[in-house]
Amino acid sequence: MTQAAQAYAKVAQKVATPREMEADKLMYAAQQLALIRDNWDAKQFELGPALLNNRKLWSVLMASVTRPENPLPAALRQNVANIGIFVMKQTVAMMDDPKPEKLGSLININRELAAGLLGRA
Repeated sequence: MTQAAQAYAKVAQKVATPREMEADKLMYAAQQLALIRDNWDAKQFELGPALLNNRKLWSVLMASVTRPENPLPAALRQNVANIGIFVMKQTVAMMDDPKPEKLGSLININRELAAGLLGRA
């Protein structure tokens, strides 16, 4: 990474809101999975690390929304937790039987939640 890019990344982290950072991480994970899906023969070896990254991200999101002090409405918190459970199940299914077409739901969920966090949904 160039010095200018590194400097920009540091500034962006300081001025980004938590919602924007969460959305960025969701979009990054979706992009990783989409690249693997779209270039399966050349990239399928990257599936394990990409799924691990996505699973870690969703573990953090699920832990956050299930905390009693989380300010989101209870129904929304429950919806995010339910989506997280689905993501975890899909991840296990993908690990058991890897096929590129199975990545679509994980990619779409991440993109849709990111859009919602950014107010674009």
